[in-house]
Amino acid sequence: MTKKTELRDPSSQSEQGFQKLLKIIQTLRSPDGCPWDIDQKKEDVGRYLIEEAYEVIDAIDSGHPKELKEELGDLLFQILFLTRMSEETGEFNISDVIEDISKKMIRRHPHVFENKKVKDIQEIKSNWEDIKKQEESRKDKNESLFYQIPKSMPSLLRAQKITKKASQVGFDWENIDGVLKKIEEELKELKAALKSKEKDQIKDEMGDIIFSLVNLSRFVEINADEALRSSIKKFTDRFSHIEEKLKDQGKTPSDATLEEMDRLWDEAKRAEQFY
Repeated sequence: MTKKTELRDPSSQSEQGFQKLLKIIQTLRSPDGCPWDIDQKKEDVGRYLIEEAYEVIDAIDSGHPKELKEELGDLLFQILFLTRMSEETGEFNISDVIEDISKKMIRRHPHVFENKKVKDIQEIKSNWEDIKKQEESRKDKNESLFYQIPKSMPSLLRAQKITKKASQVGFDWENIDGVLKKIEEELKELKAALKSKEKDQIKDEMGDIIFSLVNLSRFVEINADEALRSSIKKFTDRFSHIEEKLKDQGKTPSDATLEEMDRLWDEAKRAEQFY
C-alpha cells in the first residue's frame, strides 16, 4: 500500500456530457428558462436532494444497475442545480466544489497519493479520523462538539453520530453491561409513563429508550439505521405475502381475521429460512 497513484484526466466523452448537463441547468435557470426551476429556493432543492439520496439507497438495495444509474443521475442533477444557484449569487461555482473535494480526498488518502505506509484497513480508518480531527481543530474552538452533525439529518443517523462523538471524548460506558442496564432503566420509566397516560411523558420516555437502543447499536458496531431498514423490509415482505395469499382467496387484510393473518405471517417467516 505504498505505491503512489497518478491522477488521470476524465475521458472527453464524460467531460462533454458533464458540460452538457451544466448547460441544461443554466438554461433552465435563465430568464427564458423554466418558471418553476427559476422559482426554486435552496431549501426546496435541499429537500429534493434528500429524497433523491434515499431513492439511490433503494436502488442499491434493489440490485438493479439500470435503476441505480437513473437515481444517481437524479441525485447529480440536484447537486449541480444547487451549485448553480450558489454560482448565480457569486458564492462559488462547480469548479470550486470539485477543487475542494479533490484536495480533501487527496489529503485524507496519504497512503494512496503520498508515500505513507499503512499496515491494514484499520490503520487507514484511524489515519482518516486523525486527519479529519486536524481539519476540525483549525475551525472555531467555541463550536459545540456536535456542530458538524447536521440537524436536518434523519434522527436515527444523527443519534448514532452524536453518541459516537461523545464516546470519542470519553463520555461512554466502559462495557456493554452498562448500556444494557441503561436500556432496562429506560424501559421501566416507559412502563411508568404508559401507566400515567401523560402524552408528553410517554413521548420523552419513548425517545430515551430509542436513543439508548441506538447507543447499543453503536457500541456493538451496528448501523442503527441499516438495522431498522432491514427490519422494515422484513415486515413489508412478510405482509406482502399475507396480501398475496388473501388476494388468492378473494380477500383483503381488512376482510381477514387476525388469526388468518398470523398464520400467513408465520408461513412467510418459515419460507425465509430456505433463502
